[in-house]
Amino acid sequence: MKNIIHTIAFILVIIGGLNWGLIGLSGFDLVVFIFEPLSLMTRLIYILVGLSALWLLITAFLPDKKEA
Repeated sequence: MKNIIHTIAFILVIIGGLNWGLIGLSGFDLVVFIFEPLSLMTRLIYILVGLSALWLLITAFLPDKKEA
């Protein structure tokens, strides 16, 4: 189960990073383009990307059970 969550989090962080790259390079926000600005769906995507980054940050410092 943790592996599935980790994979989903990784994908969402990659999507979020690419979106921020687009914003930085051209001012184009793909999430806002697909959904409406500050709609519930847009906010949900931003929240999920943020939680995914937090998950990856926390799990990066946890010991691997295979090594223990």
